[in-house]
Amino acid sequence: MIRFATADYSFPLLSWEKSLRLASDLGMAGIDISLFQDRSQLKPDEVLANPSVAGAKTRAAVQANGLVVADVFGIPGKDFVELCPNHLDAGVRRASREYFHRLVDFAVSCGAAHLTTLPGSVFDSADFASSFARCVEELSWRLEIANQAGLEFAVEGHTGSIIADPARAECLVQSVPGLTLTLDLGHLIAQGYNQAAANPLIEHTSHVHARCASPGRLQAPLKTNTIDFQDLVRRLAAHGYLGWYAIEYVWIDWEHCNEVDNVSETILLRGVLEAAARIAA
Repeated sequence: MIRFATADYSFPLLSWEKSLRLASDLGMAGIDISLFQDRSQLKPDEVLANPSVAGAKTRAAVQANGLVVADVFGIPGKDFVELCPNHLDAGVRRASREYFHRLVDFAVSCGAAHLTTLPGSVFDSADFASSFARCVEELSWRLEIANQAGLEFAVEGHTGSIIADPARAECLVQSVPGLTLTLDLGHLIAQGYNQAAANPLIEHTSHVHARCASPGRLQAPLKTNTIDFQDLVRRLAAHGYLGWYAIEYVWIDWEHCNEVDNVSETILLRGVLEAAARIAA
């Protein structure tokens, strides 16, 4: 049976507690919890100062709204480079590892079974291999730490990342055995990739971010959507996917991501996914 979640960061104009209540009112079973520097309702500096205590409080609030934590999504910097795993500076990489340790402690304490971070950025533009090698090393370390804590660990191949190209995303998961993907087709479709380019990533997917998109638009209303969600659900089902479908509309002034009605589009997309699941069953 398909499991639906939404994200607390889908509704940033609400207080965090009200975003949980809205998720429950929308009939979701789960919630993706965000720790984004300077743009999540939960403040990373406060939460990660005492992650075990903050995690326990988070878990209690989520459960009080009839939800479970579907994923913890951590972004440590104000941009994609700050504190990224494969930073050129060894001191920054050490600080990024310390952040990850605390993020894991928080995820475990709030009852999550799944953890998502960003994969890293492209450095040494003339020598992509060096950036990629550091990425493999750092994500291998993170995978071991997360798995020791009982967490499934994934990265998202987002626009602007080292694995924005689906072929590179596939190469990364093959280079770090056990690493999984939080798959958001919108990042690929918006860049102009054909949806079929993501098919090799299906077997490595442990969490799904679902939202409508079209070429040039990372986030779009259903009426202009070009993602074939029926095909996505069918392929995931064929691979025995048991993870969450997190309907992940965002509301930020980036990539036109503040131009749709998140509540209405969440309801509409849920209907599309439910219909796709019935056909795939």
